[in-house]
Amino acid sequence: MTASPLSDPLHDPLHDPHGSSGPAAAPGAAPGAAPGAVLASAAPGRRVAGAPEPPEPPAGGVDAASVLRSLLAETVRRDGSDLHLRAGEPPRVRVRGDLVPLGRAVPPDLLSAVVRAMMEPDVLAAYDRDLEADLALTMSGVGRFRVNAFRSRGHDAAVLRRVADAPQRLDSLGMPPVIRDLALRRRGLVLVTGPTGSGKTTTLAAMIDAINDERPVHVLTLEDPIEIVHTSRTATVTQRELGSDSRSWGAALRAAMRQDPDVILVGEMRDAETVHAALSAAETGHLVLSTLHTTDALETVQRVIDFFPPHEQPRVRSALAASLQGIICQRLVATPDGGRLPVLEIAVADVRLAEVVADPDRTLELPDVVAEGGYSGMQTFDQHLVRLVLEGVLDEATARGAASTPHDFSVALRRTGWRGEGG
Repeated sequence: MTASPLSDPLHDPLHDPHGSSGPAAAPGAAPGAAPGAVLASAAPGRRVAGAPEPPEPPAGGVDAASVLRSLLAETVRRDGSDLHLRAGEPPRVRVRGDLVPLGRAVPPDLLSAVVRAMMEPDVLAAYDRDLEADLALTMSGVGRFRVNAFRSRGHDAAVLRRVADAPQRLDSLGMPPVIRDLALRRRGLVLVTGPTGSGKTTTLAAMIDAINDERPVHVLTLEDPIEIVHTSRTATVTQRELGSDSRSWGAALRAAMRQDPDVILVGEMRDAETVHAALSAAETGHLVLSTLHTTDALETVQRVIDFFPPHEQPRVRSALAASLQGIICQRLVATPDGGRLPVLEIAVADVRLAEVVADPDRTLELPDVVAEGGYSGMQTFDQHLVRLVLEGVLDEATARGAASTPHDFSVALRRTGWRGEGG
């Protein structure tokens, strides 16, 4: 069996087949360029790594930029989604949901150099002050990554999430037509929710791409950091990044209303200020897209309301009921061929949905509204899973393991006449 090109990530990346005494230049660099010189900026005009004057390599002559490039290239080669870097531990890449070690442990001094090589001076200063930082990294010939750098047990550490170079199409993601319909709404609030790593960013980017295809409007995105870059086509797309383009979410959202937007994407609903600004924009005729780390439609509605103190919640309920256009909740489920696909719960605005959102005594009825709303494109997770089993996309055991209520899922599957894979 052919050995992995990164069987030892702290040695193989620095191996020079031509016998030179120094580390090899990174692939794609100009002759004589320092390793890592091809590292590009996270956004146009911004350098994130591969500075003109890179930091001094750690003891032993190991070049941090070359190690970073090799680790990220191996992550891409394995079709990994995330790269985890911890001092004194082997790098680990997440492949189909599992963390797989790459080579031997990384010494703390080398890992510190690797983490800091990703940062511009202003980001590095903020990291040293706050002990954590979010940034985007584009590496020429390798790909784009969202980076969260942080401290763990007194040492630098980081997790790098691989992101697409360009938005994918909704149909290529297997999204039902109702998702495109929600993306093309003229006004209101659409939320995409799910746990970390469930594909929220990918879905939102595909929705923006659908708008960019069809509507001659101004799309304004507020992100931390910018992950997937959009090029204006039918729409004009303006992307702003927290830290480099605005100092705070509050300032960016206040300024947004003076920038003539038709569509506003808010990277994440983080606090009451963000939610209030998003609801206000949705109420005044804008389409607002955002995300939450919630598991289903009911929890999403409750989370939005719970951002506010009790005396404000009646007003928030009324605003949410009036402006909410849809909730798209996602989970990624492993498929028999080793891939992963999104399983969706979808709530779409109608009279019943608005009534249960507005009335605190009826909000717990929301799952029933979703389950009974198939005529408007609504579905629960379990309904989607039943359909995927019947279509032969998932096996019954996998689907049951991903179900919200495994017993109810099994009952619903049997009611369709399903007799099992061998039946």
